[in-house]
Amino acid sequence: MNLPNSITMSRIVMIPLLLWMLSPHFTWRGIDGAQEILASVLFILASITDGLDGYLARKRGQITTMGMLLDPLADKIMVTAALIALVAYNPQVVKVWIAVVIIGREFLISGLRSIASSEGFTIQASDLGKLKTVLQIVTVVSAILAHRWDEWQFGDLVIPVNWIAVAAIYFTVLVSIISAIDYFVGFWKRIDHASIDRRKPFVLSRGKGAGSPSAQ
Repeated sequence: MNLPNSITMSRIVMIPLLLWMLSPHFTWRGIDGAQEILASVLFILASITDGLDGYLARKRGQITTMGMLLDPLADKIMVTAALIALVAYNPQVVKVWIAVVIIGREFLISGLRSIASSEGFTIQASDLGKLKTVLQIVTVVSAILAHRWDEWQFGDLVIPVNWIAVAAIYFTVLVSIISAIDYFVGFWKRIDHASIDRRKPFVLSRGKGAGSPSAQ
């Protein structure tokens, strides 16, 4: 197994560890907020590996079928697991319907990509899709921290942790819906064009000096 695939596998291993940290079974005595801080750091590290494995695979020329399968799978499982855990961990911020919308969007795009692949074309990640990914990281981390703190105060500087979490998650829902529509429109144009190409009649042209049709 090459380095990029190993990094992808490490992200998959982090998922059950994150779920354990967000469960009532995780205890860390003596440090206030250790559960939230450790879970946030772990999710940030997992998110960093999301971009790192793809970058290394392209730079080192180690793009493999296994990596193409595992990388998007790990991303979807990581986001899905974090949101489902947060529905129970911090339901004041992560509502059930919000988790359903965001997770449903991920499955929709995965389905469109699978169909596109079977039709012989790919759907590239849009700028909205990349923005959605960044917002998901901010949402998950802030929602974890908001379980313990409403705000952080450093002298005159006040960071409204809970407000950031609420704002981030609703903004994530909005961008997820808009980016899903954007992906679907792009997909529909490509699939419609592919269908037109399939419906075009096949004509066997005859070059100069060709004989009768039976001789072709």
